[in-house]
Amino acid sequence: MQRSESQPRLIQAMMDAFRLPDLRRKILFTLGILVVFRFVAHIPLPGADLAALGNFYDETPLMGMLDLFSGGAMKSFSVLAMGVYPYITATIVMQLLTPVLPGLAALAQEGETGRQKINRITHIITVPLAALQGYSQVALLQSQHIVGYLSPEMMAVALLSMTAGTMFLVWLGELITERGIGNGISIVIFGGIVAQLPDMVGRGFVAKEDPAGLITFVILGLITLVLVVVFTEAHRRIPVQYARSTFRGGRMYRQSGSSYIPLKVNTAGMIPIIFAIAIMTFPWTISTWFMNAPGQDPNFWNSVYHLFNPGNSAPLGLAYWLPYFALVVGFAFFYTMITFEQMKLPSTLQQQGGFIPGVRPGKPTVDYLNGVIKRITWGGALFLAVVAILPFVAREVTGVVVLSFQSTALLIVVGVALDTMKQMESQLTMRRYEGFLK
Repeated sequence: MQRSESQPRLIQAMMDAFRLPDLRRKILFTLGILVVFRFVAHIPLPGADLAALGNFYDETPLMGMLDLFSGGAMKSFSVLAMGVYPYITATIVMQLLTPVLPGLAALAQEGETGRQKINRITHIITVPLAALQGYSQVALLQSQHIVGYLSPEMMAVALLSMTAGTMFLVWLGELITERGIGNGISIVIFGGIVAQLPDMVGRGFVAKEDPAGLITFVILGLITLVLVVVFTEAHRRIPVQYARSTFRGGRMYRQSGSSYIPLKVNTAGMIPIIFAIAIMTFPWTISTWFMNAPGQDPNFWNSVYHLFNPGNSAPLGLAYWLPYFALVVGFAFFYTMITFEQMKLPSTLQQQGGFIPGVRPGKPTVDYLNGVIKRITWGGALFLAVVAILPFVAREVTGVVVLSFQSTALLIVVGVALDTMKQMESQLTMRRYEGFLK
């Protein structure tokens, strides 16, 4: 099928996918898991004032962003209120510790067996992280008089339920990875964000905002969408030549070929933003444990709470957003270099008889690749940092305060959608069906 034909390629590809029994089963399985996720997300924990809870999350931008990622489970004080973020945190910790601790580095070299052991350790770490995050969330809501006093037994039940909810979501995500389409954990996050879109659009229609500001808001969102797609797919091709010698019939033959190494501009993906959010959220979260309740005289921790509130307008808001910008850039370089070191491209090229034209093997190749990855990472790091602060920029430029421009959520949605489309394409290509990314 050519691009000039009128029938959309995406629709045709989905029709082709549903004609294949095994691929149709995977798609339906993934959709069924998402339905289960959304059903469980509406099971609330007792003891919360849901009306006050909704107002609190609507008026607190940081909590509103976290609620968006959880698919509204935080706002309803659901058993899935923490989502899969304790597992993501545990995964990031394991990725950072693997090259540092010799035991974990040895496990990483054991192939699939080692990967399963590391995944098991990650699951174990997730449990205390989920319990700690659950306690922090309950303590925050109690300080705002949204959740009343909980006896030790009720607190234990609440924390156990929230921790079990997180592990249940992780299990659902792994089921999608094993039997469905796409990366399961990413699909779960994707489903939570998409589930909140109708509510965001509805608020946009009923809000009495400046029409010019709303138009600017929409235009800024479309531009961001295009840039997210461009930078997510952007990469630098490093040409590689291969020269191999083979023996056939008692004689030596020399073969040559060429290929390239695709170095992504945004190698780190969403990890730097997640790291930066965790760092910027930490003092804000700590302050909620010790600050005085509304109506009482403010103390030091009330000041910290307001200083690290991303909903502040300029110039006070710069105290939050400028360090956030710098942290995203720094973590982008940090995580990219760690990932690049683990790939061991120079040694792999040498083992396969490959070399970069004009660059000598060995240390010159290492220096060349390190120089390239550092230069292109500047583009990816600055892109991620700009995406991270776009909510602040959009609010200041357009004056729209009812809608929340979550560029980070947009980055996740686009990334997951592109990855899932590529997996669908590979499934169709294996069965000699035309896909929709060519």
